[in-house]
Amino acid sequence: MSLPFLSAEHLEAFILVLLRVSAIVVTIPVISDTAVPARFKAALSVLITLIIFPVVLPKIPQTANYHVLILMYRMAGEVIIGLIIGYVARLLLAGIQMAGDMVGFQMGLSIANIIDPMTSEQVSIITELQYLIALLVFLAVNAHHIFFSAIIQSYSILNPLAFHFSGPLIQAIFSYSKEMFVIAVKLAAPLMAVMLFTNVGLGIVARTVPQINIFIVGMPLQIAIGLIFLGLTAPMFVKLTSGFFINYEAKIVMLLRLM
Repeated sequence: MSLPFLSAEHLEAFILVLLRVSAIVVTIPVISDTAVPARFKAALSVLITLIIFPVVLPKIPQTANYHVLILMYRMAGEVIIGLIIGYVARLLLAGIQMAGDMVGFQMGLSIANIIDPMTSEQVSIITELQYLIALLVFLAVNAHHIFFSAIIQSYSILNPLAFHFSGPLIQAIFSYSKEMFVIAVKLAAPLMAVMLFTNVGLGIVARTVPQINIFIVGMPLQIAIGLIFLGLTAPMFVKLTSGFFINYEAKIVMLLRLM
C-alpha cells in the first residue's frame, strides 16, 4: 500500500521534510523529555511530515543540482533549524530552573536534592517544583501549539535546503542566551529580597540576643518564610512564565527570517 502523493521518486524529498520536522519535534518541551518514548516522537514526526508534505513538495528544489558535500551540508542545515528553535525554548526553561536554584540556595535547601525524572539529574526541590509548574503553564497557554505552527511557518519563510548561517543569526542566539539570566533574576528577585531581609533580621537578633542559637532557629525560619512567600508570589510566577512562552512565537519568526 502506498500513499498517492508519496511515490518512490518522492522518497528523497520526504526525507528532507522529515529532517526538519523531526528536529523540531524532538526539541519541543514536554515532548523532548526522556520520559516520552522515542517511538512516540518518531511516529509524531512522520505523521506531521505526511500531513504537510503535499504542501511543501512544490518548494523542494531538485537535489540532483547539488554536489554531494553541498547536499549533506544543506541537509544538516535542515536539522540545525529545528535545533535552534528548540534551543531558545530550552533557554527559557533553563532560566526558570536557575531561578529555582537561586531561591533554594537562599532558603537553605541547596543540599536537599532529588533526581529529576525528566533529565535524570540531581536538582534542588524548589528547582523541580518551579520547573514542573512551568511545564503546566506551558501546556495551559497552549505554547506547544507554537512549535507545531512554527513547522508550517518555517516553510513559508525558509524554503527547504535554503538555510545559511549569518552574523545577525548568531548575534540573536547570543542575545537570547543572555535573556536566560534576566529571566532567572526576574523570577527569583522577590524571594531573594525577602530572604535577604530575613538574614539581616537574624543577624540583628544574633547580635542583640547572643543567648539564642541562631543556627538552630534560623534554618527552619528561613525555610518557613521562603515557602510562605513562594506561595504568595505564585500568581506572579505563573503570569511571568506564561508571558515568556507566549512571546516565544515572535522570536521563532525572527530567527527564521535571520536564517
